[in-house]
Amino acid sequence: MSTPFGSLCRTIAAQSTYFTTSLRTCQPHFATTHNFTRSFTTTAPRSFAPSTSYSVHIRRAPRTHDRGPASSEDTQTDFGKLNVLGDVPVPATSIDACLEDGFDLSNGARVAGAGVLLVGGEAFRWRPWVEESGGRRGLLNEKGAWEVDRRAWGVLGGLWPKPDLLIIGTGPTIVPISPATRKHINGLGIRVEVQDTRNAASQFNLLATERGVEQVAAALIPIGWTEAVKK
Repeated sequence: MSTPFGSLCRTIAAQSTYFTTSLRTCQPHFATTHNFTRSFTTTAPRSFAPSTSYSVHIRRAPRTHDRGPASSEDTQTDFGKLNVLGDVPVPATSIDACLEDGFDLSNGARVAGAGVLLVGGEAFRWRPWVEESGGRRGLLNEKGAWEVDRRAWGVLGGLWPKPDLLIIGTGPTIVPISPATRKHINGLGIRVEVQDTRNAASQFNLLATERGVEQVAAALIPIGWTEAVKK
């Protein structure tokens, strides 16, 4: 005889069997999902080889500079005529050679034991390191900038018309000039270009030939200059 309590127990058992069966039925599904996730995360990323190949061509120097026999054409290019400054005379005060203690000028003059100040087609022996007392001072200030006394630029102050550009050669190496020196020269209406002496001499030769010695000046320290200890 079935009692209400027995029916309740069978109902609970039936429900328990359903949930258990349902969970067991779903287990393969969860296992499959887990295996799929593992397979997906552990798969090594694909690598793609470049589809375009590159070839490097190295240009080698020619084995010979022989251009073959001379051309017999009537209209040959005279490369000498392409030099627009070929017929321009070189200034007499252009620098022919930079020496350890001076300079050789293109007019045959030699400046020894001093620098040179090239202004208005004239060359002046220039020793900005000599003090009025006869002592020797350095050309670098306490901050390491190139600086000379204002009296060293006396020629520029009395010159008229003044050059548009002053090229300063600071010796064997390039050194920045001090703000005070730059300000003083700019106050005279002259622009400043700073180089080491070798490059400054080359730049002066070129610009003085192109623009004239009235427009370009130079103040050059010998390439053998060694800095003295400033007292």
